[in-house]
Amino acid sequence: MKSNMYSLFIFFLKWHFIQCSQNNGAGIYLSGPGLKPDKIVLPARYFFITFSSVDEETYTSDWARNVAVEIKGKTQKTNYCRIWVNKLDRKDGTFIVRYKIYETCFNLSINIYYKSKNIEGSPVTFKGPILPDQCNCPTKDLTSWLTDYGCNNVPEQIVNDLKAFQAVNMTVEVKRIVEKYHQPESTSFCHYIIKGNEIFRNCYGRHVGFNMFADNILLSLTRKVKLPDVEMVINLGDWPLIKKNTELLPVFSWCGSSQTIDILMPTYDITESTLENMGRVTLDMLSVQGNVERPWSQREPRAIWRGRDSRLERLKLVDIARSHPDLFNVSLTNFFFFREKEEQYGPKQPHISFFKFFDYKYLINVDGTVAAYRFPYLLAGGGLVLKQDSEYYEHFYQQLREWEHYVPVKNDLGDLVEKVQWALSNDDKAHQIARNARQFANDHLLPQNIICYHAALISEWSKRISNKIQVQKGMTHVPQLEFACDCSNTEEEIHDEL
Repeated sequence: MKSNMYSLFIFFLKWHFIQCSQNNGAGIYLSGPGLKPDKIVLPARYFFITFSSVDEETYTSDWARNVAVEIKGKTQKTNYCRIWVNKLDRKDGTFIVRYKIYETCFNLSINIYYKSKNIEGSPVTFKGPILPDQCNCPTKDLTSWLTDYGCNNVPEQIVNDLKAFQAVNMTVEVKRIVEKYHQPESTSFCHYIIKGNEIFRNCYGRHVGFNMFADNILLSLTRKVKLPDVEMVINLGDWPLIKKNTELLPVFSWCGSSQTIDILMPTYDITESTLENMGRVTLDMLSVQGNVERPWSQREPRAIWRGRDSRLERLKLVDIARSHPDLFNVSLTNFFFFREKEEQYGPKQPHISFFKFFDYKYLINVDGTVAAYRFPYLLAGGGLVLKQDSEYYEHFYQQLREWEHYVPVKNDLGDLVEKVQWALSNDDKAHQIARNARQFANDHLLPQNIICYHAALISEWSKRISNKIQVQKGMTHVPQLEFACDCSNTEEEIHDEL
């Protein structure tokens, strides 16, 4: 009886605190690059709304119903600008608002309402022009653009990757790379040249379809800012190419390893999700956070994993799960590398929505052919990531800390059961690590961060090239898509047009 009375008393205090906060509208904060749409052009702009008085435990669906966002503007010819607005509820008193602009807007206003009233600081207004991402209107000065865009520091991974390269003659280096790695059945790569902010390439290998990912990020950057003339070779395969203690060659790859010295770029997966945000992809670093249905306390206390049979440890994971069904929900979704073992490790199970992973407290990350590219999305989802020790890494791994952002697991998964049992016995600590992981993702892995990383990498690499960059005969020109856009931006021109 006393326990019930105490619970009722605590519930009343929380309810009273929430009502007071709601009534006075205090403690509502806005942040994010979408609040600077004139400076930061993204495929989908985004910002955060934070209610300081709410967390996972005090959250109710009333918060979402009481928050509304309206973003509107004008074009040069009409009083209406086409804008798609999407509010993502993280169910902890914070919301992600993302919006996509389809034409050049003027007099843009961002209105945030709570209980049908503008919150303090709303509306946020901009005279414009506010450009859609498709506009080919590059800023002339890269240094100023990096500052305006929020790309304040050169990531340590870039510094380390480029340390060995000084005064590089790419005319010589490209020939050496082609001579050593042009093996059409096993490797594919493209030689890119950016000259006068135009993109050209030659590709080598039989399977070069992934050049679309490199094309798209370079096209996106050159629409935003005038890049320095630069020359680079981008590996289109999953595996890094340049072995340690061999000839030093400048090859850019999406994945690194302890045995190689390739120059790292963000993976094609997270880059595509950045460029296609609110487009054709459904999985991105923002949508993951807005599709978590359960708070930590309501998640199932088991570890989940789904994937194909691309590594022996994944088969071992099935064995472990079968021996501990109370701790794991694990299944293989496809057999390709170990087809002869399908009878033993099958039957294969259908895919589930990635968002359903976050119905569970514990999320297993095991390598595939290289690093598992789902890792950033797992970090963003608010679960505790159990990460296999690995020789492979992505561009951001150097900033992660064991036991702060994830729980490490031995490469052979020999201590996986022990780590799940630790999490069960230390729920508060596990929850804090999960919160740290999501904060890390928001600080380092959102679209603004991914574009900044690419821009900083190209900027720093261009300083190390010694040869005069010339477009070679026969190179393929990669053009911008046609898009009608007025790049005028002086106050006098805007006033006249309006």
